[in-house]
Amino acid sequence: MSADTLDLEARAHSEHAQELRLWLRLLTCSQLIEKRVRTGLREQFDTTLPRFDLMAQLERHPEGLKMKELSHRLMVTGGNVTGITDQLVGEGLVERTEVDGDRRAFRVRLTPRGHTAFAEMALQHEQWIVQAFEGMSPRDLDQLHKLLGKVKQHQLDINQRLGAAAE
Repeated sequence: MSADTLDLEARAHSEHAQELRLWLRLLTCSQLIEKRVRTGLREQFDTTLPRFDLMAQLERHPEGLKMKELSHRLMVTGGNVTGITDQLVGEGLVERTEVDGDRRAFRVRLTPRGHTAFAEMALQHEQWIVQAFEGMSPRDLDQLHKLLGKVKQHQLDINQRLGAAAE
């Protein structure tokens, strides 16, 4: 992906609403940071962001998750989860176990080797994110966090009203 492709903000002009320009800036920042993470995961760990995300979900649930739960949490199709899981099982990073009372369902969890590999990746991932915000002071970071919290809450309120209206 070229820098031009990533810079959605360049599409906005001064005559566009400030809110639109802000939205495009948020998207651009998010995509630039994500590109850095994807590149780092590939170069340093020979893995992908979807694999990292799947392992992160399993790290949060040591008892494991059913494939359907993983699909829901990752917001991807069951086929995508199955393909990634198959790769990780083959590498000894996750294991599948049968679910009692449901012969069609499987629970997936990290193996000890998977825990170790994920811990190393997660530590580096955190460092990449910290680096992404290095140019900001602690006060700037706090202010940005609070302002984005207001945006988030407003969207949750809108979604709740829309959901109530649809019922």
